[in-house]
Amino acid sequence: MHKKNQTSVTTFLLLGFQNHHSLNILLFLVFLIFYMVTITGNLLIILSVSIFKSLNSPMYLFLCQLSICDILITSNIVPYMLHVILRKEEIISFIGCMTQFYLFGTFATTECILLAVMSYDRYVAICNPLQYVSLMDTTKCFNLTILSWLIGFILMLFTVFQVSRLNFCGSNVIDHFFCDLAPLLLLSCSDISFVEIENFILGFPATFCPFTFIIATYIYIFTTIIRIPSSIGRQKAFSTCSSHLTIVCIYYGTLVAAYLFLSKEKTSNVSKVISLLYTVVTPLLNPIIYSLRSKEIKTSLVKLIAIM
Repeated sequence: MHKKNQTSVTTFLLLGFQNHHSLNILLFLVFLIFYMVTITGNLLIILSVSIFKSLNSPMYLFLCQLSICDILITSNIVPYMLHVILRKEEIISFIGCMTQFYLFGTFATTECILLAVMSYDRYVAICNPLQYVSLMDTTKCFNLTILSWLIGFILMLFTVFQVSRLNFCGSNVIDHFFCDLAPLLLLSCSDISFVEIENFILGFPATFCPFTFIIATYIYIFTTIIRIPSSIGRQKAFSTCSSHLTIVCIYYGTLVAAYLFLSKEKTSNVSKVISLLYTVVTPLLNPIIYSLRSKEIKTSLVKLIAIM
């Protein structure tokens, strides 16, 4: 009987932006342009880091991984979202929905870990510059990168496994533009308390621990920068971490708004706007922020475009 109830819903209906049908063409064009700019910007950074030796430092190698993560996040969400906007609603299979949810959670978790790794890199560079080469050697950078991706893929397995075991025996309509956790739990006719507790517990190593680590490293970084006697030296030291700090504020700000302060009483439109920030806007802004704030990236991009 349990198995029968579990498989009674085999597809989900994504409504997308149901209340804005008159703006469908405009929304499609805007998100298509955002997607193209996101892919182009992040690909340019990946190519620049891969081609130019001046960018072969741990900071830019981690930035390259961040760009890969941004491409995967937006590519997992936006193409199907564009399809939903054009069709005004679209059916997605149960397996397809679980796959999209798993990949989104994996890439989002990996990005959180990568941002923490990048903050550690800036901490070593500013607070322990004499030991930077030995502490951030090629082997350690490789291990930190692999560990970031592994944590993302492994942690999400537990959540997706539990969500896939829930009973979906009522409505199959998801008032969202992709398969996220909150709208899926609203549709379940099972007891979701265990999934919510598990998701909260897994949120510590996935988001809370990296964010706490980032805060701790930047406390040490700012303390070190303040002690630098030269104003030029302080400005130069701060400029090396300003891009990363800006991205951290944007990314974690949207996650906090989405999963901590966004109550169930809020409208679905508010939820969609918050989701757009970390699935569409943040991947778009990351390469732009680094391009504008990093002279090395800016110079390399100019050279790369000239070559192309």
